[in-house]
Amino acid sequence: MDRRSFIKKAGVTGAGAAVASTLAAPAIAQETPKVTWRCSSGFPKSLPTIYGAAEVFAAAVAEATDGNFEIQTFGAGEIVGALEGADAVKNGTIEMAHTASYYFTGIDPTYAFGTGVPFGLNQRMTNAWMYEGGGLELLNKFYAKQNMISFPAGNTGAQMGGWFRKEINSLEDMKGLKFRIGGFGGRIMEKIGVVPQGLPGGDIYPALEKGTIDAAEFVGPYDDQKLGFNKVAPYYYYPGWWEGGVTLLNMINLDAWNSLTPAYQAIVKSASALANSVMMARYDILNPTALKELAAGGTQLRPYSQDIMEACFDAATETYAEISAENADFKEIHDSYMAYRKEGYLWFQLSEYNFDTFLMLQQRAGKL
Repeated sequence: MDRRSFIKKAGVTGAGAAVASTLAAPAIAQETPKVTWRCSSGFPKSLPTIYGAAEVFAAAVAEATDGNFEIQTFGAGEIVGALEGADAVKNGTIEMAHTASYYFTGIDPTYAFGTGVPFGLNQRMTNAWMYEGGGLELLNKFYAKQNMISFPAGNTGAQMGGWFRKEINSLEDMKGLKFRIGGFGGRIMEKIGVVPQGLPGGDIYPALEKGTIDAAEFVGPYDDQKLGFNKVAPYYYYPGWWEGGVTLLNMINLDAWNSLTPAYQAIVKSASALANSVMMARYDILNPTALKELAAGGTQLRPYSQDIMEACFDAATETYAEISAENADFKEIHDSYMAYRKEGYLWFQLSEYNFDTFLMLQQRAGKL
């Protein structure tokens, strides 16, 4: 209720109204205290999609608090390196990072589930598992041990499978390739003979151009075109089986989180969910046009062969079993995640798959 209306309806007038107004002001001020945080993105500012999700989040927080809760966003490397976000948040160097949690699997492989694992959940399934399937609670149980809490704040959908300087026709062709690949996918690729390379997004182009690496994956058509990978590697493979529904997280220092008022905590959660939705929508609008432009410019689209896909699926399943046997945190989240994967695809193959397939066939027939 509006405070002035309440005072008027209560019959408080004159000096009494002045006193009531004066007494109410501090309480209102306490609801929206001045707070300034720094948020380091894991991505360059040149990408309005993946970096832009951090800006969407920060703007929503500011709007909901009349500008009293300010979150300053920084591109990768401006104050914290792209691969250093978790340590910086955990140690309190910064209050939060908007990043891919699988960048930090070197600390603990359990980090991977916050963003996604090879042959994991698609974008919609990821949201279902996190928001309604207990996934976020399990993740935050683990992140609390790292002095953090996290919330989904963006998704790319299924990514592409990378840019190659030469054509890849079989499993044998993958052996010995120096491939820039983020997160857990590199560990799986290593099992089939690939030599994984960890590079931030901004370092990929020069490495491909100089031949320091043979191939690289990043996100998908829009981002990859912006970064110019098509100029130095002609073959564009799909699908990115290691990134079927990549979630970006707002990873927040637990002490900073606990210092917020309940109202501010609720705003952070809501603004994160908004960023999660907007980022996926941007990709779904921008990727189709970018893909057509890439193809028109000479990019050669290629599917991964069946033997590569099956070998990598088997390697992933084997790797999960190995880690689960020695890492209780990993096993707890893995078992929940994979149980939902099994159930989710029972439903998706019945309705979603058949609906989408029918319309794709109409498109190929020129009816759309």
